Amino acid sequence: MPTFTAADGTRLACHVRGEGEPLVVLPGGPMRASAYLGDLGGLTARRRLILLDLRGTGDSATPADPASYRCDRLVDDVEMLRAHMGLDHMDVLAHSAGASLAILYAAAHPDRVRRLALITGNPSALGLRATPEERLAAARLRAAEPWFEGAFPALEAWLTGSGDFDEVFLPFFHGRWDAAARAHVAATGEQTNDEAADRYFAEGAFTPDTTRAALRALAAPVLVYAGELDGGPSPALARRTAEAFPHAEVAVQPGAGHYPWFDDPEWFVRRTAGFLDA
Repeated sequence: MPTFTAADGTRLACHVRGEGEPLVVLPGGPMRASAYLGDLGGLTARRRLILLDLRGTGDSATPADPASYRCDRLVDDVEMLRAHMGLDHMDVLAHSAGASLAILYAAAHPDRVRRLALITGNPSALGLRATPEERLAAARLRAAEPWFEGAFPALEAWLTGSGDFDEVFLPFFHGRWDAAARAHVAATGEQTNDEAADRYFAEGAFTPDTTRAALRALAAPVLVYAGELDGGPSPALARRTAEAFPHAEVAVQPGAGHYPWFDDPEWFVRRTAGFLDA
C-alpha cells in the first residue's frame, strides 16, 4: 500500500490493484473509503487501479485541520498523488461526489489529465446538481419492484427535507436489488467519514463560473457516465454536465443505478475501458 505526505503533512494512502496502464480513481460518498469500489467490475484486468483514500478515510490519516476536508482543498492531494506515483499525465476515473473533485483537478491542472471518466458523477463543481424532482422521477421507474411501496415514502421524505437518510431506500441506488447487492452493501456500508462528508460541500468549495472558464483549456477527452435508473445524476443531468467540456461524450448504461460496475460488470468494463484505451 503506497503512502505519501500531503502538503500540510497529512499521511495519505492509496491502493494499487490490477495490471496495465495506471488509472487514478477518486471515490465518492462524499469522503468514503475507496474499498467500496472493489475492482470496478473487473476493470483491474485492463488497468492498474490507483485508488486514493481521501484524507480522513480508509488508510489515510486524519488531518489536523478539519476545514481541509472541503472539496477544493483536496485538489492538492490529488496532485501530490500524481507526483508520488511518477505520472507526467494520468487517466482519472471518479465516482459520484468524487467527480466534483476530479473536475476541480482538471480545471487546475488541465495539462496533467490524459482522459477523464466521470462515473455517475455529482457535478456540483459546475453549479449543477440533481434536484429532488429528478431523483423522485427516477425512483418512480422502479414502481413495479416489490420493495417500492415500503421505500418510496422514506426517500421522498429525505429528499424533501422532512426525513433522515434511511437504509430502507438503498435499493433505489442499485439497478438490481438482489442477494448480491444486499451483501455488497452490508460489507461496505460503514466506510464514510461523516464529519468530513459534512465539510466536503461547504460554502466556498465551488466557483462554477471560474471552473467552467478554466475547463476551456482541457484538451482531454471526457466520458460522462450515467445509469439509466439513477436519479443523481439522471441521464439528462449527465448530458448537461458534458456541455461544460470541450471534448466530452455521454454513456448511459441500461438498467444501471448509481453503481453501474456492480449492476452489469461486463457492460461497464467494455464501455469504460473502450473510452480509456481509445
